[in-house]
Amino acid sequence: MRKLLHIDSSIQTDRSVSRQLSDAIVKRLKDSEHPLEVIYRDLAADPLPHLSAAVFASFSGQDEASSRSRDQRDDVTESAKVLEEFLSADIVVIGVAFYNYSIPSSLKAWIDRIVVANRTFSYGGGAAPVGLAGDKRVVVAVARGGIFTEGTSNAQREHAVRYLRDIFELVGVCNIEVVAAEGLAYGPEASAKAVEGALNEIAAM
Repeated sequence: MRKLLHIDSSIQTDRSVSRQLSDAIVKRLKDSEHPLEVIYRDLAADPLPHLSAAVFASFSGQDEASSRSRDQRDDVTESAKVLEEFLSADIVVIGVAFYNYSIPSSLKAWIDRIVVANRTFSYGGGAAPVGLAGDKRVVVAVARGGIFTEGTSNAQREHAVRYLRDIFELVGVCNIEVVAAEGLAYGPEASAKAVEGALNEIAAM
């Protein structure tokens, strides 16, 4: 059975556009692909701690498990679970809230647990890293208050999708699909039009 990993990161709940879009993407994919096992992580409701020295050392086996405190053991165990969820997923859908020109810190904490040398990437024998994460489909749903598409005056301030493209390319996913609703802060009419356009894009996936 193929697996889909669904990640949400918005601190908003009912009013979150990124959650609305990521949910619509998952439903669309479930309708078109049977059977499909869905694993869900809400990084706002159940945030991961920031990357710790114990977790970082565990990536390379540089520490002794017996020397870890209980909290460190729990952190290492959860981090390993996060990594395996990502590695085992055939499809990854991420709802991205756009905060201060970038991604939420909760999503960065998740990323720090899936970008692991010799598990999801390696440097091999050359200078350029080699992705090891396998052939995955990654779909990002991003909600922005302003307008940040290419060709606009704010395009250079878009550090969310650009960063995610670099991260997933590092682990071997060279093409990610992006569904964006932006201009959400420009009033109810503009917001509704942006969401409708994004949902129509999802329906056509």
